Amino acid sequence: MREDLLFTPPDFSDEKYASSKDVSTAEVIKDGVSPQGFYLTSHAPTYYKVDGKWQIPERSSQDCLAVLEDGKIYVREFRNLKKGDKVVIADANDGSQGVLKYAEGFSDEVLARGGDFVEASNTSNYRLLYELMKKERDAKGMITWVLGPAVVFDFDTRNGLSRLAENGYVQALLGGNAMATHDLEGGYLNTALGQDIYTQISDPLGHYNHLDTLNAIRNVGSIDEFINQGNVRDGFVKTLNRLGVPITLAGSIRDDGPLPEVTGNVYESLDNVRKQTDKSNLIICLATTLHSASTAETASSYRIDEDGNVVPVFIFTVDVTENAVRKVSAAREGIAVRTLVTNVQDFVVNLEKELVPEEFVSFDEEHVYDVEEAEVSAEASDEKEIKE
Repeated sequence: MREDLLFTPPDFSDEKYASSKDVSTAEVIKDGVSPQGFYLTSHAPTYYKVDGKWQIPERSSQDCLAVLEDGKIYVREFRNLKKGDKVVIADANDGSQGVLKYAEGFSDEVLARGGDFVEASNTSNYRLLYELMKKERDAKGMITWVLGPAVVFDFDTRNGLSRLAENGYVQALLGGNAMATHDLEGGYLNTALGQDIYTQISDPLGHYNHLDTLNAIRNVGSIDEFINQGNVRDGFVKTLNRLGVPITLAGSIRDDGPLPEVTGNVYESLDNVRKQTDKSNLIICLATTLHSASTAETASSYRIDEDGNVVPVFIFTVDVTENAVRKVSAAREGIAVRTLVTNVQDFVVNLEKELVPEEFVSFDEEHVYDVEEAEVSAEASDEKEIKE
């Protein structure tokens, strides 16, 4: 990690920290209910003084509680409190009550510096992302992707993501039912939401296609079995399935089907997401305000490396609307977040060009969509419309 991205801890030999008292706690008397006066956590690195020594939890999270257990501080959600837990009680975070919030330990290179508007130059953001992705790939770290369905509607984007995965740049995928369904629809029926995956021309009655795909998958019982039976020609989900990369799908009230792997219970989904983000060293969110913002709130803003250093866990959020990326930045409290206002096809193609060797041939190269045939079909369709 670059020196300018590392965290500089407070000088705890300073008298104001050395003389401050230990944290106070109060005991939980009912599962899921905190004592009054609890300290509400944030993404900013926060130290707690226990038995005369300052410590920092291994992970942060927004709007949670700090719990003291066996001399160690853990960050937990209200719903996970158990009777007998000792919750940190404080109304100040300047160190005077044993709680020290210390975001200033991060440099300006880590803290948000704008860029969440259309006219912003994104060159430096791309360069930082390339650097972080190469580092994590080489160190066998964990790069987690959070995708919305719009990402898989495009031929080049699906191929680009697959090539990035095959070159070691994807270790986990988070998303919802629609994203996985439409990617599988593309590999099964050559459409996404009923539109040709390359030409974007709508199939007759194409709005049935994703439902036919869902029905066929539910009939065989799983995405894995559907792919194993040879029903899916290509796509990002198929690539991750072959590589053994975990896919976590969180359900919503609007889901069709859903796919068998989709988790319908929202809190179970949250637990599943947290299992992946707790292991993540870098998170990339594309074209989904809902999943991006929830991941930004849940995922830790830092991790503790093998040398005990506090290292930022960057989130890159990409969308065509300024409002979407600003929500993610706000959910992250401006810590270790970079925003790019652009379409996801351009973004993914830029990454592929930078990170994937030109001579690289995809495992599914022989199954890649017949672009020439699709273009001929599109021209024929256009001529037919003109005549009519």
